[in-house]
Amino acid sequence: MTLTSLKGRHALVTGGGRGIGRAIAASLVKAGASVTVVGRNPAALEQAIVQGAAHAAAIADVTDASVVQRAVREAVDRYGPVDLMIANAGAAASAPFMKSGPDVFRQMLDVNLLGVTNMAQAVLGSMTERGFGRIVAVASTAGLKGYPYVSAYCAAKHAVIGLVRALALETAKTGVTVNAVCPGFTDTDLVAESLDRIMAKTNRSRDEALGELVKHNPQGRLIDPSEIADAVLWLCGDGARSVTGQAIVVAGGEL
Repeated sequence: MTLTSLKGRHALVTGGGRGIGRAIAASLVKAGASVTVVGRNPAALEQAIVQGAAHAAAIADVTDASVVQRAVREAVDRYGPVDLMIANAGAAASAPFMKSGPDVFRQMLDVNLLGVTNMAQAVLGSMTERGFGRIVAVASTAGLKGYPYVSAYCAAKHAVIGLVRALALETAKTGVTVNAVCPGFTDTDLVAESLDRIMAKTNRSRDEALGELVKHNPQGRLIDPSEIADAVLWLCGDGARSVTGQAIVVAGGEL
């Protein structure tokens, strides 16, 4: 893939103000796309623009379908139809299963599953009409295996993988591809917060807490957000037009 291969494309990245979403947005900008980042934190989105990781922002809670529709219309008015939609926004809740009530499962499904669903429904009609589109959901290795104490998160991410596979079949002849990227534990501020929680609950050192997280990765390290961005960039290019319905794992050999 060349750096100019996405020139003329309009990309929309949810959760694009930080972490993995920010890295993906910056990668798409570098590849020549016009990038709109979507999220709830105006300051983080504005910083992404100022630092060259995006061209514009739209404020939206991805769990609210009507707000998402409005945000997409605003983005389309600015840069034209959305060609590339990266559904990255997500959240993780940690608790034993017996302490994870319906509210926890509902929250995880709202953010992680309906967030993808709402974004896809907002852009898919235009994509199929024009005969081109790339939908990429940033899922997780938790969408392909289980982890203890995050049952609601695992259930939601498994649902995302199911959605991707079903939607890929529905759109197979339309010029639209639908895929998921499944990172392992990644070096982001969210993981840093997880390390802090482990340290507080267990009195372990930071190195010991980090060791607990990376023990699942045969390479023994956190994934860099740029590695996930590279996978997304490839899926958005013409060379991946035959790749659809896939869950691509970026996890150092964990799966």
